[in-house]
Amino acid sequence: MATLTCSSLKKSAFVLILVYALTFSFSLVSARPATFLQDFKIAWSDSHIKQLDGGRGIQLILDQNSGCGFASRSKYLFGRVSMKIKLVPGDSAGTVTAFYMNSDTDNVRDELDFEFLGNRTGQPYTVQTNVYVHGKGDKEQRVNLWFDPSADFHTYTIFWNHHQAVFSVDGIPIRVYKNNEAKGIPFPKFQPMGVYSTLWEADDWATRGGLEKINWSKSPFYAYYKDFDIEGCAMPGPANCASNPSNWWEGPSYQQLSPVQARQYRWVRMNHMIYDYCTDKSRNPVPPPECRAGI
Repeated sequence: MATLTCSSLKKSAFVLILVYALTFSFSLVSARPATFLQDFKIAWSDSHIKQLDGGRGIQLILDQNSGCGFASRSKYLFGRVSMKIKLVPGDSAGTVTAFYMNSDTDNVRDELDFEFLGNRTGQPYTVQTNVYVHGKGDKEQRVNLWFDPSADFHTYTIFWNHHQAVFSVDGIPIRVYKNNEAKGIPFPKFQPMGVYSTLWEADDWATRGGLEKINWSKSPFYAYYKDFDIEGCAMPGPANCASNPSNWWEGPSYQQLSPVQARQYRWVRMNHMIYDYCTDKSRNPVPPPECRAGI
């Protein structure tokens, strides 16, 4: 019978520790961000969505035949949704890449929108945000991004709790919609929302109000996604989840912007905002109530 020496025991122990460490490390990495199919499904035109890197990333395709879109498997009531996106490069005029949350309840829907509006080569990419509450939208704001979002991946986040909805780019807030129910202003807090993203043609309005049309000779157009991350109260789910004050996103530090975030937000509004429905007197001679309350 073979005997185990002290040296061989040490080697066996080392191998076991190494295997355990690698397994534990892999479980941490794979826990979040999720693969595409863990949290999402293809909503339309599955031939135009390709999974990459074992499902850890996807490619959306727009051509003259079709655009495409995907949706979360669950709806959520409060929390944080983020993903990294690399937008359509080059001459992308007339294209829209959208990332949004939607209650999918027809004329009483709640919705929180990112819409990335393509442009001619060399011109800045514009991101339009919009908020629908109980079916009422028309709250557009537009910001020119301060980098080329087609050159690399950047993180886009929708954060939503009982106090505010915050749209962020690489952690920098570009839009805040506060809960001003105390002043009689509706806030989306009753309807769970799904997470959606689409790539589609909208050259009747997307670029310079529709003046710049899509150049199909540049198609197909591609957008890339990875690092899908959803933390929130999935619905249907525990009845008390959404009202639980112990949820991290309801904590005191998330009930308003931090001083650093507030400075970043002012910087965006002062230097990169190109349109705000609150100050559009042709549409709103009197600023809407939520604008007067402070958004």
